[in-house]
Amino acid sequence: MEEHVGGVTFKGSPLTLVGRMPAAGDTVPDVTVLGRDLGAVRLSDFRGKVMVLVTVPSLDTSVCDMEVRRFNREAAGMGPDAVIVVASVDLPFAQARWCGAAGVDRVVTVSDHRETALGQAFGVLVRELRLLARCVFVIDREGVLRYTQLVREIAEEPDYGAVLGALRGVM
Repeated sequence: MEEHVGGVTFKGSPLTLVGRMPAAGDTVPDVTVLGRDLGAVRLSDFRGKVMVLVTVPSLDTSVCDMEVRRFNREAAGMGPDAVIVVASVDLPFAQARWCGAAGVDRVVTVSDHRETALGQAFGVLVRELRLLARCVFVIDREGVLRYTQLVREIAEEPDYGAVLGALRGVM
């Protein structure tokens, strides 16, 4: 498995990313993760829609909280042809609890806690923490990656304007 030392940092300290990040134009890996109901969710379940795949370290952190709330607000104006999927290694029960408490109801949360298959397949698994790095992928209706934004400092939010611009370009 590929490793990239210093692929991201946490408060300036370098961390190692495990896996190979797909490049623009690649068909994304069809990994299976867990939904909030513990049922299997495959990325291919979202084919036919433009998907914004957001990976975050944990919903129970302040930056992830702000990020997912922002994407939830943005989802309201996206229409039925797009979906925002947020992946973390949080347990599905914790994701459901957080979404309920935060009033987040427009994004789909999925858990990669069991096998970290998504983290490894997308090159965003942080070896030292067993968490996912903060990254946003825009994937077209056919499952082809069109845009990636890896946030180099995990404690910072993504550039929402750039993500939304990439999304508009794919819609």
